[in-house]
Amino acid sequence: MALPLQEVLYTTNTHVTGGRDGSGRSSDGKLDVKLDHFVSGKEGTNPEQLFGVGYSACFLSAIGIAAQQLKVRLPPETAVDAQVDLGKTSEGNYQLAVKLNVNLPGVDEETKAKLLAFAHQTCPYSRMTRGEVTVDIAAK
Repeated sequence: MALPLQEVLYTTNTHVTGGRDGSGRSSDGKLDVKLDHFVSGKEGTNPEQLFGVGYSACFLSAIGIAAQQLKVRLPPETAVDAQVDLGKTSEGNYQLAVKLNVNLPGVDEETKAKLLAFAHQTCPYSRMTRGEVTVDIAAK
């Protein structure tokens, strides 16, 4: 069951025309992209790429919060690579699956595990996908 927001911290508005073969933009003009269906090979991005970038950025910020809480210094090379798969379920419904590969060089395995667990509990993308989307997280 979804929990209602008690406080809104940020709101954005976007507008898309043409679906996967159209364009999208934010109301503030900071985002203005051509959209492309992944099979056409035309110039443009697709929703899966945008989701991967958004989830990676959010998860990396959540790792930063975790590091502050745990008093861990993150290496400057800390990064998140996302693999977003679009497929179909056995019932024929479209579904996403995500793999997040977190680069935490020089951080010991126990600390990596704590950082990832904390981030996965606090990142809004992780919370949104929980129970609905398969998310695998690994650190290197």
